Amino acid sequence: MKVSREQAALNRERIVEEAGKLFRERGYDGIGVADLMKGAGLTHGGFYGHFASKEALLAEATARGLEAAVQRWQRTAEQSPQTALAKICHSYLSKTHVEQPALGCSITALGADVARLGPAARHAVTCGAQGQIGVLEQLMPGDDEAERRKQALVAYAGMIGAVVLARAVDDPALSAEVLQAMAATLG
Repeated sequence: MKVSREQAALNRERIVEEAGKLFRERGYDGIGVADLMKGAGLTHGGFYGHFASKEALLAEATARGLEAAVQRWQRTAEQSPQTALAKICHSYLSKTHVEQPALGCSITALGADVARLGPAARHAVTCGAQGQIGVLEQLMPGDDEAERRKQALVAYAGMIGAVVLARAVDDPALSAEVLQAMAATLG
């Protein structure tokens, strides 16, 4: 039975959405195409009608997730410019973000995986990172554009590193301490 264009588009959306969560939760090598499709409620056979490869799906899912994050950060910056940096940091450097990678940042969950993949996945991360850094740059204090950029890069790298480390250690107190230290550093 042939699927309508509208249904095919909805199926693709479902695959990308579910894949984003599953990749962030299990890593690139932690899930296969069959399980990705099963998670989306579709059969394995339909995968290659939508994507050239698992890596192509990762690139699209990562791009989509990071675009959504940039939009959330931009909304926060527009709605409350005076407290936006603190709100973004509080949300990013949270126990919830550490404990639920499927719902969090693609870079903290997949950064090491993407570094080993091809140009499409790396480009998706590059675009998302540039967008998030751009939002942080707008929120940094000072009149010097170069200094705000430097502060944004340091903050971004620090937040990512703090979440990665907080997830990697087996001591909950150390995990919390890492997050709190980074949050305090960023103000």
